[in-house]
Amino acid sequence: MEKIICALWKAESETRDDFSARLLAELPAKLEAAGARHIRLNVEDALSDTGSALRQSRGEPQHHATLQFWLPTAYAPLREQVDAVLDAACDHWAAWLVVESTIIPNKAHAPQPGQRTAGWAQMAFLTLPDGMANEDWRQIWQVDHTHVAIETQANFEYVQNLVIRPLTDNAPPYVAIVEECFPESALTNPFVFFDAVGDKAKFEANLGQMMQSCGRFITPGTIDVIPTSQYNF
Repeated sequence: MEKIICALWKAESETRDDFSARLLAELPAKLEAAGARHIRLNVEDALSDTGSALRQSRGEPQHHATLQFWLPTAYAPLREQVDAVLDAACDHWAAWLVVESTIIPNKAHAPQPGQRTAGWAQMAFLTLPDGMANEDWRQIWQVDHTHVAIETQANFEYVQNLVIRPLTDNAPPYVAIVEECFPESALTNPFVFFDAVGDKAKFEANLGQMMQSCGRFITPGTIDVIPTSQYNF
């Protein structure tokens, strides 16, 4: 089995909320009929909007939903039914083949099929800094940074997706896609986000450690970070 992540853009004529509702109501069953399994949709809604201060953008129009699923193979000629479903579901889409590494499985708020997962999910789409070798970047991110992300945040799910290759010609140049789930209050309270409620010294230490670590493998202004609501099917 191979994992695919897709970015979906809505048509201008459709509202964001209508787009999200339609995807949640229709897309999973159609994808399952086309052979997809372990489907996850990350959409934006009124709740995730409260975390707008956490959003980061590379400057290009950001997608409106993220789709994750598994197929027996990502080989294009055997993916045609899935691609047709995606063509019909949105204005346009991009896709990547990834390798998933689940650092923190969600045991605290186990997802229920078709229901919104508790809290919220931060989706981070990372690019390779100019002048840095891919393997050096991966070593810093997956080896050096991973324990920092665990120790300094209140994340109850943490999944790293290393991009193997783009599957569509229009795919933005991401090298990794990260998903982290947090308590709902972390959308607006940084002390919750950095697991330091009531402890200013711990907050400053955790924030400083995180910023220092991220500065080693992320160039400001070159990544996309989007607060979302997570649904599993």
